[in-house]
Amino acid sequence: MNQVLGMYQQMGNEAFSKAVTNLAPYFSTIAPTFTALRPGYAEVQFANRREVHNHIGTVHAIALCNAAELAAGTMTTVSIPEGRQWIPVGMTVQYLAKAKTDVRVVADGAGLPWDDAGDIEVPVDAFDTEGKRVFTAKITMNLK
Repeated sequence: MNQVLGMYQQMGNEAFSKAVTNLAPYFSTIAPTFTALRPGYAEVQFANRREVHNHIGTVHAIALCNAAELAAGTMTTVSIPEGRQWIPVGMTVQYLAKAKTDVRVVADGAGLPWDDAGDIEVPVDAFDTEGKRVFTAKITMNLK
């Protein structure tokens, strides 16, 4: 079993989320909580609070990008074969609606060629608490 996936399963959502933000402190700016992690899938939530707001009082675009990279990167880590590495090399995003509530971010990599080397595009979507998709991204990961 992948070491990171094993840590997630052993530690649980809260402790694992804290560990990840200690390892990569920038992610702590959104105070994320993992709610699911398995090969080909990750789900992260973060609260709508002042610290993630933009000038109009909604969730800032970069907070959404931050959560998207966290979900996609962690999912990539548990999806690629042991001993392999990855690095994000690009991200395209679309802001579909103002995010005015807590946010749920889903990276769904089911069916992606995790055994291959080179660039793959990882799709990520963000939803408000009513299930409305407010953001979508494709994060290009270079698999080595």
